[in-house]
Amino acid sequence: MQKFDSKDLGILRILQRDASVSVADLAEQIDLSVNACWRRVRRLQEEVVAQQVAILEPERFGFGLTAFVSVRTNEHNEGWLQTFYEGIRKIDEVVEFYRLSGQYDYLLKILAKDVADYDRVYKRIIKIAPLSDVSSSFAMERIKSTTALPI
Repeated sequence: MQKFDSKDLGILRILQRDASVSVADLAEQIDLSVNACWRRVRRLQEEVVAQQVAILEPERFGFGLTAFVSVRTNEHNEGWLQTFYEGIRKIDEVVEFYRLSGQYDYLLKILAKDVADYDRVYKRIIKIAPLSDVSSSFAMERIKSTTALPI
C-alpha cells in the first residue's frame, strides 16, 4: 500500500465527490498553491485514479429496475469460465459482475427498464453457458450508492 500524506488524501476525497472541481478551488480547499496542487493531482491521477467518469441517474434514462442476480454453476473449467465471462461482458445491462466465494459463484448487478426488460436480459444470460441456479432479487429502494473509497 502506498503512503499518502494528508494533502494527497484531501485531494483524493474531494476528487471522489467531484472530479470536475478546478485546480484553483481544490488548492484553496486543501491550503496549497495552485502549482503544488496541480503537480499532486497529476501524480495522483497517474498513480491511483483508475478513471474519471460522469455518473448518470439510471431513472432519467428509463432504467427503473435494479436486479441483483446470484448465479451458481457446476462447471469450473477454463473453457466454461471464458465463455461465461465473455458472454456477460457483452450484455450492457450488466453493470457490475463479481466472482464470489460462498454459496453462489457469481453476482451480477443489472439495470433494466422494467420486469419485461429484465426477463429479456435474463434469457440472454441463461443461454451463455450451463448454470445450475440463477436467483434474482429486485431492489425496492436505493438507500446508499457511492463510488468513493473510505479514505
